[in-house]
Amino acid sequence: MTFKPKVGLISCSGEACSGGNISRAATLEVLHHLRPNETVTICLPLFLAGDDAERDFAKHFPTITIDGCNKLCAAKGTARYSSEPAVKMNLEDYAGNYCRSDDERRRIQGSSKLVGKIAQDIASHVDRLRD
Repeated sequence: MTFKPKVGLISCSGEACSGGNISRAATLEVLHHLRPNETVTICLPLFLAGDDAERDFAKHFPTITIDGCNKLCAAKGTARYSSEPAVKMNLEDYAGNYCRSDDERRRIQGSSKLVGKIAQDIASHVDRLRD
């Protein structure tokens, strides 16, 4: 039996707009439902604060960053303090600048299909990275 490492998921932790919430919801969908035995999450704030265990995982195993806006905090932080993410995902590639919505509530209510699409794409990347 060949060892297949788990894939680390590092999602946006931003609260400035719904992009962070959508990124986290998609990540949790993968972690709990789509690929529960193949993935782990890495806490971005703890990672950025210097936690050795979080950073070491990202140095030795593949990671997928899921950012909520073009600031790309998860991708940039992972590259700076550990190693380049295997996959960098950005909500804006799916839905434009979600953070500039005049009706934030409408955006959140209409986000379930977007969460599902992003989660499916994360799961596909996990499968590819583990093969």
